[in-house]
Amino acid sequence: MNNEILKALLAQEDELQLHHFNNATAWELGNLIRLGADKISASVSIEVYAFEQVVFSYAMPGTSKDQQDWIRRKRQAVMRFGNSSYYLGQYNAAKNRDFEAIPYLDPKEYCAHGGSFPIRIKNGGIIGAVTVSGLPQETDHQLAVDAMRDIVRQQTK
Repeated sequence: MNNEILKALLAQEDELQLHHFNNATAWELGNLIRLGADKISASVSIEVYAFEQVVFSYAMPGTSKDQQDWIRRKRQAVMRFGNSSYYLGQYNAAKNRDFEAIPYLDPKEYCAHGGSFPIRIKNGGIIGAVTVSGLPQETDHQLAVDAMRDIVRQQTK
């Protein structure tokens, strides 16, 4: 994994910061991901987590309970390390190490597979994470990023 991809992933996190967030924003964000998955005929599980609680959760037809566990583990990694789960996986791959094999991390609690993206308030910090599970990690990540981008656009009109 080259430095350019890591820089691009960090730039996404810097760009996609919200001006405000509430339960209505969580609903909109989750629904945008559902619509994005529908467009590509995919079934995913979606979670929006903020203020130390799940504020949106949806499992599309064809998903499994296992995806909820993936969501939790991806989200835990974002909340602990402050970067998208995709960035964490790519960063560790660039260092030739397996994130889930880091001695002080329990792989039952944390994973660095793409699909969880930090929810940040501009000039404030991380308040939560939006997470998608069910597709290849790049696609899970992109669904979350596309929805975040739409919310940022709405808030800057």
